[in-house]
Amino acid sequence: MTDPGPRLDRLPVGRFHRRIIWLIGAGMFFDSFDVYLAAGVLGALVHSGWSTLGHNATFVSITSVGMLLGALAAGYLGDVKGRKFSYQFNLAIFGLASLAGAVAPSMEWLIVCRFFMGLGLGAEIVIGYGCLGEFVPPQVRGKWSAYLSLIANSALFFSTLLGFLIIPHLGWRVMFVIVGVGAFVIWFRRRAMPESPRWLKSQGRDAEAEAVMAGIEREFAPAQLPDPPDPAAVDDRPARKLGSVDLFKPPYLRRTAIAVCVHVVLNIVIYGFVVWVPTFLVGQGLGVSSSLGYSALMSLGGPAGALIAALISDRVGRRYGILVFSLLAAVTGWAYLSSPNIYLATFLGFIMFTLVYLLVAFGIATHVPELFPTDVRLRGNGVANTTGRIAAIAAPPIVVGLYGAGGIDAVMALIIGALLVLAVAMLLIGIETRNRTLEEIDAL
Repeated sequence: MTDPGPRLDRLPVGRFHRRIIWLIGAGMFFDSFDVYLAAGVLGALVHSGWSTLGHNATFVSITSVGMLLGALAAGYLGDVKGRKFSYQFNLAIFGLASLAGAVAPSMEWLIVCRFFMGLGLGAEIVIGYGCLGEFVPPQVRGKWSAYLSLIANSALFFSTLLGFLIIPHLGWRVMFVIVGVGAFVIWFRRRAMPESPRWLKSQGRDAEAEAVMAGIEREFAPAQLPDPPDPAAVDDRPARKLGSVDLFKPPYLRRTAIAVCVHVVLNIVIYGFVVWVPTFLVGQGLGVSSSLGYSALMSLGGPAGALIAALISDRVGRRYGILVFSLLAAVTGWAYLSSPNIYLATFLGFIMFTLVYLLVAFGIATHVPELFPTDVRLRGNGVANTTGRIAAIAAPPIVVGLYGAGGIDAVMALIIGALLVLAVAMLLIGIETRNRTLEEIDAL
């Protein structure tokens, strides 16, 4: 059969691609919504006496454990069973677990439900970013991946807003109902989402890949379709069989190292600085209300970073984009320490948030999934995501120790050091993937 990769890459961006990004993005939105609702829900549980600080800590920890295991399992299932199967499977898991959490009779049962929510939540991120790039042409892959990051990260605002409006009046259980119902609406809508023709081809399922590819092409007007492929483009090679172990052997070991570095560094920055900003501001003498207000202003850098990435990622390139923005974030972090007043600190904090989430869009959303061949793309993404989750779990206690020993200066030294490590890694072993097809990247 004709290789589906070139056929997908030559299609003009249109309604089909918009439907794919919204079907994937909607699932990732409710995934992030479920993660972020914990802040409002846990506060309400303690206030009502239904939970304790100890139970809340277990709730947070079990979420991280579930997400870690879910990310690892999703990579394997996505490569072995298919993108569509894994996507629907994990969406059903966190949808069902969320509805079960809404009727949990005790905090202990809610914690059990949260573990299963975490399994689905960790899987959604791995599959979503990895799957989108298999449908989108290389000329806009960076932009569309950044848009997907924007959709996912916008859930923080909506989760916070709805928590503020709903929890005091209708209770915390409604928040889990919203997630569960939303997940199943998306599950129903995503039944018509096609399997990745690239994945089908990689599994030797040529007839199915051709049928799916033909169905995609029928969504375009005949005048929009590219010229018939050259007969030389017909790919009759037997399907290649790569396994998880290949990720840790040349030539893919280098790519795995890049992906792990991106995830570990960005999780250290997010869970070592971004989530601690309100605490740092209180420690510097601000009241709780004021610290939350200034933190909210800084957090606007999240969507700003994703939007900037959508505009420039396909022009700047991944390797040197990540390198340069890591250096800029390190310099901004150093300047943040030297801020003479809260107004400059807020401005620099906004710049820092913007650069961090710009790096998330460049690195986690776009670059890591495109580094790996189709056979092991989700496993590579899952391994990198899992190591990032481990860093996210380890970062808070490390920050507490550093803050106690040397204050915010010691914490920022860790953040700046991590960003410099990422910049050096991209300089020494980075791979440029901008405007290259996934097949060209694999052949580098």
